[in-house]
Amino acid sequence: MLTAKGTATRQRIVDGAAAEIRAHGATATTLDDVLARTATSKGQLFHYFPGGREELLLAAADYESERVLQDQQPYLGQLDSWEAWQSWRDTVVRRYREQGVHCPLGTLITELGRHSPAARAVTGRLIERWQNDLHTGITVMQQRGQISADLDAARTAAAVVAAIQGGVTILMSTGSSQHLEAALDTMLLFLRGEASTTAAPVAPCRTADGTSPPSAGLAATGPARRRRPGRTTR
Repeated sequence: MLTAKGTATRQRIVDGAAAEIRAHGATATTLDDVLARTATSKGQLFHYFPGGREELLLAAADYESERVLQDQQPYLGQLDSWEAWQSWRDTVVRRYREQGVHCPLGTLITELGRHSPAARAVTGRLIERWQNDLHTGITVMQQRGQISADLDAARTAAAVVAAIQGGVTILMSTGSSQHLEAALDTMLLFLRGEASTTAAPVAPCRTADGTSPPSAGLAATGPARRRRPGRTTR
């Protein structure tokens, strides 16, 4: 067990590594960069991270995954009114707009090996905690009669996380947050029970230079209707 001083030193190294990765990317960040930023000796670094660079990157990934949740507070932990849900939605959109096309956690997971047990564990813990907070919020709203009791809270929470991740992936590819906003707005309508009667059109997205990405036209088209067997179109 680390002493209070040891814990502070270890955290300082992690903070420094995370800052270097945000500034230069995971691939370009070296141990010497972290040592220089944190004024730490090589002996200290290997004392706290005997596995070297990989262990330090894993700690930085844990740190970044924690930030994903912290940046959504206090709303994520208090989803007990529609005002709180709307504030949480706005906070999520603002966070990812400010982050832009560069995702520190994503680059770390890629550097560690997306399918490695360590990387999957970091991602799994993040998704589980995120989903649990949403599940709690949905359940509270059900108990207050503001969300249908027939709704499967666990599956809906999973769907909300999936919708956010899909929107963030498109934002990182195009620079536009419109798909993320549309996904969150649609999920809130669904929770309110209004999805069947209200639909918000999605405007074509624009990249940072004002042009439309190749996939922008997909945003304006709704889901294709399934044609019934035996019927023809005139």
